[in-house]
Amino acid sequence: MPPPHDRDRPGAPEPERERHGAPEPDPGAEPSGYVVLVEPADRIHFLDWGGPAEPDGPGVLLVHGLAQTSWIWAPAARRLRRRRPTVALDLRGHGLSDSPTSGYDARTLADDAIAVADGSGLLAAGPIVLAGHGFGAAVAAWTARALGPRCAGLVLVDGGWEDLRATTGQEPDEFLRGLAEPPEMLRSMTAYLRDREAFDPPTWDADQDRAARATVVDTPAGRVVPATRPHALAGAVEALFTYRPDVVLADVEAPIAALAAAEDEAGTRGPALKAVQRALHEAGRPAIRVDRFPSDGHNLIRYRPAEVTAAILAVAGTRAGLSPDGLATASGEADVDPA
Repeated sequence: MPPPHDRDRPGAPEPERERHGAPEPDPGAEPSGYVVLVEPADRIHFLDWGGPAEPDGPGVLLVHGLAQTSWIWAPAARRLRRRRPTVALDLRGHGLSDSPTSGYDARTLADDAIAVADGSGLLAAGPIVLAGHGFGAAVAAWTARALGPRCAGLVLVDGGWEDLRATTGQEPDEFLRGLAEPPEMLRSMTAYLRDREAFDPPTWDADQDRAARATVVDTPAGRVVPATRPHALAGAVEALFTYRPDVVLADVEAPIAALAAAEDEAGTRGPALKAVQRALHEAGRPAIRVDRFPSDGHNLIRYRPAEVTAAILAVAGTRAGLSPDGLATASGEADVDPA
């Protein structure tokens, strides 16, 4: 089954997140928006959050999940920009990127991400760290494999280790139907935002409001509809069902970290991660460093921004005192055991 919906989140975020090794957020930062052109003439939009004059490590490219936009990364980006050049892209068919009728395959999605990394100037400074959330974790993994030595690290935020056809027993069209929002949530922008805030009121702020508004469009009738066009969402889901984590992650040359939220009702996601760990071990690859948050919902960027930031900084090393083989953990359940 898909990850538990955030409205079912059983726990609450810890206060004092900064103790986990991440810098304080920069509340006044406002990213600049740009586009890059990819073949045949599609525009891929990204937010450039900037960075320090003297970064303490490689730049970071952030990839959002299904039916989301680059704004979902704001809680982590406000922290990351204090130490690293930070860019978040809108995948094709999402946000302010174009929605062509084709190109929702692994190779093209990775090419889009590389075009953003190149066009933003991140790659000009050397290898980069890739971080992806949900579906974006699969895109980040495809991109990391394509970049080879130009990828300094890969962070999988509650996604990127499942073969969905195997773990869900579904086909793409059935999975897609399960993503539909309840009609009552779409009756107005007010209802939609109230629903999103209710996932976890203490973490609701201007960034969460902006991220939520970016995923829907007001209609003249007063209702809202998803901003991601149906063909784009269907194409992304089709691509996700081709993702084979044991094969892709074994081909990634960089260190890999993962942050896992609460288990799904069927209990399949934990075993899927263990299976990937075994596959990497058998391929002679280093284990994925895993940090677990069993009381948190899927959107760890919202609930655990400091921990997500710390993982991204740690995966390729940083002067903050974290190392590639040791993440700051809030759960006490970090592990690297491939068994």
